[in-house]
Amino acid sequence: MSATVKSLRQKGIEILTKTEYNNPSLEVELIICYLLDVDRVYVYTHPNRKVDDQIVDKFDKLIGKRKDGYPLQYILGHQEFMGLDFKISEGVLVPRPDTEILIEKIIKSYDHIDKETINIMDIGTGSGAITLSLAYYIKNSYVYSIDISEQAIKVAKKNCDVLNLQDKVEFIHKDILEGFPKIDKKLDVIVSNPPYIPSGDIEGLQVEVAKYEPRLALDGGEDGLIFYKYITTHAHELLAVNGLLAYEIGHNQGEEVKELMEMNGFKDIEVIKDLSNNNRVVIGRRR
Repeated sequence: MSATVKSLRQKGIEILTKTEYNNPSLEVELIICYLLDVDRVYVYTHPNRKVDDQIVDKFDKLIGKRKDGYPLQYILGHQEFMGLDFKISEGVLVPRPDTEILIEKIIKSYDHIDKETINIMDIGTGSGAITLSLAYYIKNSYVYSIDISEQAIKVAKKNCDVLNLQDKVEFIHKDILEGFPKIDKKLDVIVSNPPYIPSGDIEGLQVEVAKYEPRLALDGGEDGLIFYKYITTHAHELLAVNGLLAYEIGHNQGEEVKELMEMNGFKDIEVIKDLSNNNRVVIGRRR
């Protein structure tokens, strides 16, 4: 008997329900939408549409990959973040909703500032989610975006082109632990969602993170703090007086990162919680 949209949905849900995923029906529907190039309403309004064998084979392969922990965003090739659509591929960290708290805080601090250019440095480009969201929503911004990964910068440049932000962003391929790039102006903001998982904890993460997302974007050294220590120590070299240093952090790193910033002379330090009431962002200003 020929497969239909309804039978594919039922089969996919049955397979993914046996795994650790929170919403198998949503994930199955999104995979069907991806394969048929339709929206989710179509899945419900056309349950009896027959699906050819080629699509069924692709569906089975993708559901199998998802069952094994392959990230859904890598399957679909994109992820929504801050109301923008970002292309995503293997080799870049998947943008997560918690990071929006970091972006919103910076936008609120700078989108009304009457200055010719708000100069920002984003350390850890990834897909470009932070870099491009700030460039998009802060109209007078210019963002220097740094990543050690050529693949990440390649993906971010594609997203930059789609959003038509080429004149507001400069991508820099560099290992930040080897030194900040030479910038001929003082920065108003340094922002980073750096790798912050302690090296020994990575294997214990969800399989879709530990196995498939890039280790370079996860591994924060033995204590998870290697990037915070380096960036905080050297941020004065580039930050303007009263410039903002803003981090995303692991849920248990708030006090340690706050202390790091206090030790390095920052003021007005705040630890901000996410929607789950976990510490998620630390910000402070250069004296």
